[in-house]
Amino acid sequence: MNSVLKLLLEGEALDTAQIGRILGLGADAVERELAELRAQGVLLGMRPVLNPSFEAESRVRAVIEIKLRPEGLGGFDGIAERISAFEQVESCHLMSGGYDLLVVVTADNLYKVAGFVHERLARIEGVQGTSTHFFLRAYKRDGFVVSADGSRRDRPSVSP
Repeated sequence: MNSVLKLLLEGEALDTAQIGRILGLGADAVERELAELRAQGVLLGMRPVLNPSFEAESRVRAVIEIKLRPEGLGGFDGIAERISAFEQVESCHLMSGGYDLLVVVTADNLYKVAGFVHERLARIEGVQGTSTHFFLRAYKRDGFVVSADGSRRDRPSVSP
């Protein structure tokens, strides 16, 4: 992975001079790499927000709706905190409506998401049921419109 991109993903917001000092590069070199990442459509913003097609070949994202029976384990909060501790979990939200928690997970493939649901989530005391939905294609992410240029428009990004 590009060293500038890796630093942005793992670290805090830094200016180009700070990035340069950390990597042993001049600010101009960092600016050039950032410009190249933007031109390639890899870096969409400075939060950072990655184009989902950049990870589409190696990562799968899913939304899992979870219905709970919140007795014991600290109620909704206790179960949500336990679920949030799993490394696969990107976010976990208490919801109103037909289910109690909305969980976004990331894994290497569809089977690993399914295994996570079956082997981890479904076995937690208080979990009554789950419904898993896989992300197929992003049109807008974190406030940024995602361009499909250069990708196969005839297939969802999770297809081989």
